[in-house]
Amino acid sequence: MSKPQKDAHILIVDDELSMREFLDLMLTKEGYRVSSAESGTLAISMVKETDYDLLLLDIRLGDISGIEVLRKAKEIHPATIVIMISAYSTTEDAVEAMNKGAYDYVPKPFNNEELKQTIANALNLKTVEHEKENLDHELKKNLHFGNMVGNSPQMLKIYKMIRQVAKTKTNILVSGKSGTGKEFIARAIHEQSERKDRPFVVVNCGGIPETLMESELFGHKKGAFTGATQDKKGLFEIAHKGTIFLDEIGELNLPLQVKLLRAVQERVFKSVGGTQDIIVDIRIISATNKNLEEEVIAGRFREDLFYRLNVIEIKVPPLKERKGDLKALTQYFLEKYASEMGKTITKMSSYAVTLLQKYDFPGNVRELENIIERSVALSTTNILLPESLSISTHKRRWIEGVNGQRFDLEDVAHGVNLDDIMEKIESAYVQKAFECGNGNKQKAAQLLGISFRSLRYRFDKLEIEKS
Repeated sequence: MSKPQKDAHILIVDDELSMREFLDLMLTKEGYRVSSAESGTLAISMVKETDYDLLLLDIRLGDISGIEVLRKAKEIHPATIVIMISAYSTTEDAVEAMNKGAYDYVPKPFNNEELKQTIANALNLKTVEHEKENLDHELKKNLHFGNMVGNSPQMLKIYKMIRQVAKTKTNILVSGKSGTGKEFIARAIHEQSERKDRPFVVVNCGGIPETLMESELFGHKKGAFTGATQDKKGLFEIAHKGTIFLDEIGELNLPLQVKLLRAVQERVFKSVGGTQDIIVDIRIISATNKNLEEEVIAGRFREDLFYRLNVIEIKVPPLKERKGDLKALTQYFLEKYASEMGKTITKMSSYAVTLLQKYDFPGNVRELENIIERSVALSTTNILLPESLSISTHKRRWIEGVNGQRFDLEDVAHGVNLDDIMEKIESAYVQKAFECGNGNKQKAAQLLGISFRSLRYRFDKLEIEKS
């Protein structure tokens, strides 16, 4: 039985005294028992005498390489978890270490919180093999629902709703940010329904020119307009007995909304240039990345159509609100693209996953898929490391400010006003200290570590209200 995480015994192996002392202090504060070794030879000797839970091992040591220490440590205690750290190692070193049983590789300089999280993650597992078995087991526990991946509480709630509504004929509105997988949900509803063997027709309402939309939806008769050389069925008629998915429904203009309303209400419509009603039996699922209620208030979307489409709403959360699905999604995309590209990439460094966990993913699941696809395409190793993910362009773009402010480092390429940025940060800190000091400027100065005179100067310079 593995030991409780906070009782874990960690051995630090580094030939730099300052690094050993720093790591010792940091990990001791976290509640771990910590020992250290200044050389690879001493480390091997200590491992022979003590079964450590985790080794924090520098790849480059003064006497023998960290890779050799890793190999010896694994021979002596196969279940010992080893995390490699180094400022000088190459990608080949990192891959070799992980292929020889290292749990992960963390490049220097590292982020303290990220390193602590990597250690905590590692200590929740007994061995690297246990981690793989654990992931394989997780991926079999209802992580897949149709083409969707995830078992976070938010996704399990959506799966349950899909099962409930699939057997009905009720109109469904799927709402969520771009890239969250709204079409996957629509397809899952169709595939769980009695219409699963019938057509599933996708209409991109934002991708079809307005002049052609009516004809695309409802069809046209020969001669109805210039270029109509023959009769054409519309997508509503093609979807007969099946499901029609109206993606980005909020992009339809008001005249088309009027024409769509009758089809939605009665499942009856006329083709362009036609005189006879066409009756269809279809399930209508719509999707939007807009707030349609706000669009109704603004007069850009018909209220009666909104209520007809939005009988039941399924709200899809952005990826940043369901980070519990990130590991499964990452593994799913890794396996998908490794297979498609004929590569033997089998896992991702958990440190790389930790970095992804700290990213907001404004492009949601679609952006994550894009990052993994590109990383697999460019990778020359069988393990995806942090540098394989181009984290610098995806993860390190933002500096988090205060009071919700964010500063995009990419703006530097186009020119920024550094004085203005620093003034905003300074103003936010001064006001927060004034608030924490309950309006007492002396207390605020103490909290900021500055003199009372300096605080008064900043109040005047920044034109901050003093009362």
